[in-house]
Amino acid sequence: MGYLAVWKVLEEIIAEFRKRGLTIPANVMNDLKSAKTMIKILNADPNCGETIQKIEEYLGNVESYLVSEGQKIFGAEHVEKWLEQIDEAGRKILNEEEKETKFVPTLPREEKWIRVMPSNKLPVEKLNAIAEELNLSHDMQNDGYLLVYGKDEKIKEFVKKITVKYGIKTK
Repeated sequence: MGYLAVWKVLEEIIAEFRKRGLTIPANVMNDLKSAKTMIKILNADPNCGETIQKIEEYLGNVESYLVSEGQKIFGAEHVEKWLEQIDEAGRKILNEEEKETKFVPTLPREEKWIRVMPSNKLPVEKLNAIAEELNLSHDMQNDGYLLVYGKDEKIKEFVKKITVKYGIKTK
C-alpha cells in the first residue's frame, strides 16, 4: 500500500479544512504525525509487522475524522472525491523522486530555503515579485510548490513580508 501517498492526500484534505478557517483537533494532528514517523520506520525496516498495523491505525483515525467532519462541512459529494483520492493513493507506491526530502540537493549548503504553496490569495506572480525584490532565487517545483532560496536573513524577510502584507498564517 502507498502509505506515504495516502498520508499526502490526508495532509491536502487538512489544508482544505484550514483554508476554511477550521481547526483540526490535536489528537488528529498527532495521529497524522505519528503515521509519518511510522512510515519512515517502515522504510528503514520493512520487516517490522507491527509498524504496518500502527500506520493503518493512525491513517484510519485521521481519515475517519476528516470524512465525518467533511460531510457536515463540504457535503457528501466532495467527501466522495476525497475517498476516491485516498483509494487511488493507497494503490500506488511512490518512487524515490516523489518521496519527501529534507534538503534540496542542487542548493549550496550555505543557502536557506522555503517552499511556499501558491493560492488564490497569494498567487505565484506575487510570490515571485517579492522574492525578486529581496534578491532571492526561486523555482517552481513539479508538485506545485514555489522553492525560494538565498541568504537566511532574506528568507526571514520574505516570510515576514508575505505574512504581514497578505495576512497569511504560517504552519
